[in-house]
Amino acid sequence: MTKKKGIFDVEADINLFNQGNITGIQEKLSGAKVPTTAKTSKKDGRDLDSVMEVIIQQMTVSGYRERTMTDYISYMAQFRKVTNVEYLEDITTDSIYLWLNSMAVSNQTKLTRLKCLKAILGKCFNNGWFSSKFWHSINIKVDKQVKKGAKKDDVMVLLSLLDLNTFIGLRDAVAVLTLYRTGVRINTLGQLQERHIDFENKQLCMDGTILKNHKLLKLPLDDELLHLLKVLMNQNNKIRTYYGQKNSYLFISYKGTSLNTKSTNNAISKQLNKYAKKYGLDNINPHALRRGYAKTLLEKGANLALISKALGHSNLAVTTQYLDLDVEEVADNLREYL
Repeated sequence: MTKKKGIFDVEADINLFNQGNITGIQEKLSGAKVPTTAKTSKKDGRDLDSVMEVIIQQMTVSGYRERTMTDYISYMAQFRKVTNVEYLEDITTDSIYLWLNSMAVSNQTKLTRLKCLKAILGKCFNNGWFSSKFWHSINIKVDKQVKKGAKKDDVMVLLSLLDLNTFIGLRDAVAVLTLYRTGVRINTLGQLQERHIDFENKQLCMDGTILKNHKLLKLPLDDELLHLLKVLMNQNNKIRTYYGQKNSYLFISYKGTSLNTKSTNNAISKQLNKYAKKYGLDNINPHALRRGYAKTLLEKGANLALISKALGHSNLAVTTQYLDLDVEEVADNLREYL
């Protein structure tokens, strides 16, 4: 196969992380129609089929991911099969425990499924179908392993090894920097478009449609990343023109198509896993880069609330897990704001 000269070659002055002086660092390498209300039966109860139809309709309108809705339907089906419960009013703590005890899986998996069921019941409560949240007392103890964030030195090593004179090398390097310096999720990265970059104000401006919490978020961008984004956008245009593709995504395939998929394991994620194995680098994956961003903010003096907002978390408890903070450390940090 002959090389398509000029399309994949990047012509730009790029000096990433001062690549000419990193020898010391390198030594580290060794939609259906549904009713608006749940139907009540002759026994004056809400049948679970109608309940789930309403909840899925509400989730669709709210912009939930298809994968999340599929999980809701799947776990409710499992619950019904084990417990033989057909009506919402018949769900009790006993039936929930019966369902949990029937699973031959780890406690972590049980906890994940329980959270999904609780989310369904929570929506039922919000719809006025329950008078109390009786399921709140049900819990599963899991010894969670703290996942470490990516370290700056490892990120710099990877960037130094990527060939920024090729399209794939440039794309992957910009993706790594974007993940590490903004903390966006891998799904969000795949949905970023040129319109989300505000070069004048040096910001990444994301509307709720591409964020997990569906809320507007603006994050600052440094000059180096902005320069690389401009270079990448120029290269994207060459490739899209050659292959006749019409889109404005920031991160595209070598054929100009979108990397936006329903799975978190998109092309960028696969590339990072390949690099980590090839170069023996620890914690080089999208989630670790996101955690590394959070840890960097903390080390620079950002408070927990600010970090939580930047990450798009719903509460501080999730943020503390990202930062690998124990209870005492959280208390010490919060004391400064009393």
